[in-house]
Amino acid sequence: MSSGKPNHNGKKRPDDLKGTVARIWRYLSEQKWLLTLVIIMVIASSGFGLLGPYLTSIAIDEYLVPTELTGLPLILGLLIAVYILQSAATFFQNYWMIGIAQKTVYRMRKDLFHHLHRLPIPFFDKKTHGELMSRLTNDIENVSKTLNSSVIQIFASILTLSGTIGLMLWLSPVLTAITFTIIPVMFMGMKWITKRTGYYFKEQQKNLGELNSVIEETLSGQQIIKSFSQEKRVLKQMADRNEELRTSGFWSMTYSGFIPKLMNVLNNVSFLLIAAAGGWLSLKGMVSIGVIVAFIQYSRLFTRPLNDLANQFNTILSAVAGAERVFSILDEKEEQLDDDDAIQLQHVKGKVAFKDVSFSYEQDSTLSGVSFEANPGESIAIVGPTGAGKTTIVNLLMRFYEVTSGEIEVEGHDITKIKRTSLRENMAFVLQDTFLFNGTVRENIRYGRLDATDEEVEEAARVANAHSFISRLSDGYDTILKQDGGGISHGQRQLLSIARAVLADPAILILDEATSSIDTRTEIQIQKALWSLMEGRTSFVIAHRLNTIQRADQIIVLNSGEIIERGNHKELLARGGYYAGLTLGGQVGT
Repeated sequence: MSSGKPNHNGKKRPDDLKGTVARIWRYLSEQKWLLTLVIIMVIASSGFGLLGPYLTSIAIDEYLVPTELTGLPLILGLLIAVYILQSAATFFQNYWMIGIAQKTVYRMRKDLFHHLHRLPIPFFDKKTHGELMSRLTNDIENVSKTLNSSVIQIFASILTLSGTIGLMLWLSPVLTAITFTIIPVMFMGMKWITKRTGYYFKEQQKNLGELNSVIEETLSGQQIIKSFSQEKRVLKQMADRNEELRTSGFWSMTYSGFIPKLMNVLNNVSFLLIAAAGGWLSLKGMVSIGVIVAFIQYSRLFTRPLNDLANQFNTILSAVAGAERVFSILDEKEEQLDDDDAIQLQHVKGKVAFKDVSFSYEQDSTLSGVSFEANPGESIAIVGPTGAGKTTIVNLLMRFYEVTSGEIEVEGHDITKIKRTSLRENMAFVLQDTFLFNGTVRENIRYGRLDATDEEVEEAARVANAHSFISRLSDGYDTILKQDGGGISHGQRQLLSIARAVLADPAILILDEATSSIDTRTEIQIQKALWSLMEGRTSFVIAHRLNTIQRADQIIVLNSGEIIERGNHKELLARGGYYAGLTLGGQVGT
């Protein structure tokens, strides 16, 4: 991003300021009774603030100037009471507004987090984790800070400004007209400043999200970065993003910092004009000393709300930019809902059929006219070079993606007519890239079936050949794993993932390179357990290692999204075709 002047084409300003503010207001209005109390306190605080200078003018004109001190203690007592009441009203308005703001952002964060769980997998393929984290944390926190201060500040400023103008006109229309001469200068200055701050606040939020994305990606990929000696490239990438954030932050703060400077200058000019004009009017007997003193205080009250409104405008622009990013996620189309007549699978045996299935991620075709059947208890190996569409088949089966054309059936039912939860409850997925949650070993295995007993968890670990290494951990099954299984080897993480699938006891088992990260010796040890697990279940196996797939009942060979061969291991070898060439060296595919 350039560090020069902002682009004033409007594209970087909030796209829908009124609409975003209206959506925030809908969250606020859910606490209307408490909000009403806040408004009452704001009115009271503003009223007491306006009453103070008026009582001061009475004390000067009626008691101090004529040296009549009889009623002065009463006026001073009233002034003390007014300022105490103003402080109390200010305390309660702030206290209650903080509660409203926290409940509001709590609801926003909750809605956003829940909505993320209803979005389809393709959405997460297009967004970085760091960017989504930024919207859940930084953007919502920005809204929180603004609601804590800006909402009541704006209302209080408007009330104070309106009341001040009314009292100024009542005390002296001439001095009021003189004070108002600074308004055109103020508005021209504010227009020049806010035109630029809007752009840079939006850029600042965007750059912060991009920086978080780089940090998250860098921390997650440390092993790859170091193994390929890419530290310099990553450091430069970080420096570039950091510089963009520094630049946008510098200019947003610089331009917004002009506001108090401008208002201070105008305050001093206003004071000078009132002092000069008020002194001349006093000599002419047109205004009293008390009125001049009160008018000077009201002129401060007049410019302070304008200053506050200007500052809050910048803060609100920043918050709206954050809220707009949050709402843009909330407006993302959710995963297609199940049809009203969607069925719940019963007594699933594992019959699966692909009927002329085609699929495209974007423009390029990934699968084209794929058809095959898997009978209950059969093991289906899917092989082929990288990019042939192997993983796409299982993604479609799990309904992570929807087919472009054709039909996939489970137990004779089109999977689009089956409830997603019912479909997925009857499947277990062991991915090439394992994921373990922050928690104990036992909790991670139990994720496959939350109502499983400790004995069932341990039995699943034994079947997956994971029990022995778990027993050697410091606290056994109660050992706490860091996020994504930090502290144990990749192969051990894979074994825990397999144990999780064992515990789920699915009718359909999907192994996507499930043993790719396990050394040959460990793989040999768990082969027997895997085949025992697959016994009686329909299994889809994606693997490169020959000994993983050669016992499959049916092998489907994919190339460029099409099935080019099918059969068992012996049949395909005897045919001497594409599969036979892939198996050279004990590997299938690349």
